[in-house]
Formats: sequence, structure tokens, C-alpha cells
Amino acid sequence: MTVSPRPPEGEKITPFPAPLTGPGSSWLIRGAGRDAAGRDGAADSREPQAEAHPFRPDRPSVTELRLSAFAAHRGAGFPLGPLSLFSGPSGSGKSSALHAYEALARLGGGAELAEVFPDPAACVPERARPDAQRRRGFRIGCTADGPEGPVRLDVAVQAEPELRIAGERLTAGGLTLLETALRDPSRRAVQAAWHTAGSSAVTRAPLPDDRLGTALLPLRVAGRTDGQRRVLAAAEQMVVALRSVFVCDPLPRSMRTDVPLGAGRLLRGCDNLAEVLWRTRSECGRRHGLLVDAVRAGCAGPVRDVLAEIASGGSDATVRALLDRGDGLRTPLGRLGNGELRYLALALVLLTGPGVLEVDLAGEVPAALQTLTVLVDGFDRDLDARQREGLVRLAARMCERGHIRLVGAVSDASWAAGVGGVTVVDLEP
Repeated sequence: MTVSPRPPEGEKITPFPAPLTGPGSSWLIRGAGRDAAGRDGAADSREPQAEAHPFRPDRPSVTELRLSAFAAHRGAGFPLGPLSLFSGPSGSGKSSALHAYEALARLGGGAELAEVFPDPAACVPERARPDAQRRRGFRIGCTADGPEGPVRLDVAVQAEPELRIAGERLTAGGLTLLETALRDPSRRAVQAAWHTAGSSAVTRAPLPDDRLGTALLPLRVAGRTDGQRRVLAAAEQMVVALRSVFVCDPLPRSMRTDVPLGAGRLLRGCDNLAEVLWRTRSECGRRHGLLVDAVRAGCAGPVRDVLAEIASGGSDATVRALLDRGDGLRTPLGRLGNGELRYLALALVLLTGPGVLEVDLAGEVPAALQTLTVLVDGFDRDLDARQREGLVRLAARMCERGHIRLVGAVSDASWAAGVGGVTVVDLEP
């Protein structure tokens, strides 16, 4: 399925339930730009309407990414399926879309704003105009579907002159559950109001301006009223959907060397692939057999097994990964081509789970109720036609089971258009 970006609805972070905006939020209007219909991206204050959605998945997952004003994107909404590929030429915004997704995931896990955006000015749209106080920023958001239905999160970030969250809004079923706004620029806090539906309609309190308020709600909301419990359920769904993200960019040059034994959790660049194979080969024979089948289909020559062996002993023991060719010959991974190494690493990611990957899990939520999302920029980098088609078919099979999702970026997705279960987001200008 191929889709094109569509402008989001109701992007303005409007007052809830009484005005929360003030002098510090004027840049939201000045720097918002216009959507695909030519409307100002911050001028629509309509509440999002409840969506018809008869089926509620048990595992919360992000089903839409919104980049209202972020880098090269203005007024963009990207629907996401279990397996989504952003497609477009260089400069079309594929990498920035994945960057925004990763940023939301880290904020959902409780990370500070400065950790997530070390260079915030690069995220501000190029033509965004500062206000009289020289403030500029960007806006991102997403929708997480799950037992509570579609839950929307929209975040406005002030990038200049100081990095801070200027506004945040959490909505579900047409009801605003949390809204924050920067009322006093001289204070390092935002004014927050969340749904209570008790003796008072809302509860108001200051929240830090360097963290996502949605992730802090479980520490601030008592859960005594039906309204408070609804807020907590929606916030938990959003946080669970966002947190379990593994950003993967296999680096072949780092995968060719022996590595020390450690925790056995695969790193972002997959440079400790040999160490992880040392662990996983003995832990789950069925999954390892599937990995061998996948490698056999994507690597040149016969492949009987994929294994790791001790390269040096003592206190600084190291391991190396090899392909067993079946005739007494074992080929070190260092001899494989870049495409073969990336193919092998991505197949391993798809066939393992969060316990094997270096990923931040929601420890208080059972694994059966979480979905791991893998982000891969350059999904088809260095792969030949056979490898990329085999890998996307493996990804489609794994994603349809519901426990894993994949969002990747490719320059051209025409080769994947015929694979069932693939959502292609076309960023062609």
C-alpha cells in the first residue's frame, strides 16, 4: 500500500480549559507555516473528533507520525502500519521523519529535552520566523492506538533562544486530557491542566519545561476519579507505544572485528554482533534456525550454520562470528561483503526480541502487551535486489504477528510495493 503525506487536523495547542497561552507561546503561530491546503498550521483550534475504530489492539502502537513544523516538513501527517517504508530522494525528509519518531520515543521514556535534541536549531523549519523576543521552535506529534482507542500527542518545542517544551497536548475521543503551555518565559516551568471530572473539572499544576508531561502524569495524577483514570490510561498507552524503540544502523566496518564478551545485548550499530550470536545460538534453537534460513537466502555460497567462537581467552576473552559452510570451511564475517553483513544483522534484529536488543522497555508492563518498533534509516543500503526483497518479506512476516513493527527509509520503494503488509509513505516532491 502506498500513501502520501496528509495534513493533520487541529494542530494548534489551544487553551484547556481556560487560557494557558501567554507571551511565551506567540512563536507557535508565527513559526507554524502552512499546511497542504494553504492554511496556517497553528490557526485551527478544533477539537479532534472521536474516530470510528471497532477493533482495539491489545498492544499499543504508533499509527501516525505528525510533523507540523519540523526540519523540511510542514503540516505533514504520515500513517504508519506494522511495516512502513519512507520513500523519496535525498533531501525529501526521510531521515528527519525517523529522527522525530526517535525523539518522541526518548521523550516518552523520560529523557530530558537537551539529551534528545543536542542541536535543536537544526529541527526548526528553515523559513520559520522568530517573534519579537527572537523565539523559534518546532512541533511534532503522533497517534498511538490501543485498548483506549486512538490517543493523540502533540508537542511544541522552543528551540531558540532557550530549549524548552512550550506546549503539549494529549487528547482521546475528542476530549483534551492534558494540556500545557508556557505562560511565563522567565520561569523554567509550564502551566499544566489535566482532566479530573471530579469536584473540579481539571487539576492545574506546574510541570518541568525540559521533560514530556505525558511521561510524568503517573507521578502526578492520583487516579481517584473516572476522569483521572482515563488520563492515566491514555498516558500509559502513549508511553508504552513510544518507549520500546530500537534504532538500528548496522555498520559493516565495525562488525568485522573480534569483540569482547559482555551483556549480549545488540547495540545500535550491531558492532557486537558476534557476542550476541554467541548468546542467542544456545538460547533459542528455533529462532536460530530461522536466522540460518534467512542468512542462507541472503549470503553467497552454502550456509550450514551461523555461529560464534572464542577468539582469545583469559580475562579479556573475545569472540568472532563465522559462517559454517558445511564442508569443514568456516568463513569469518570479516570476509563478507557490506550487503551481506547488513542483511545478516537486520535479519537477527527481526528474529530476536527486546531482551536481546539494547532497548528501553516499560518494565512495569508485561512483554505480551508491548510492541517493539525498529527504526532503520537506509533500510536497503548496500543490499542487492535479492537481499532487499528477502529482507522485506521476512520483516512483513514478523510484523504481521503484532509483537514487532518496523519503520524504515529507502530511496526507492518500488521493489517493495508488491509485498503484502508494506505501507509505503511516498515523499516524492
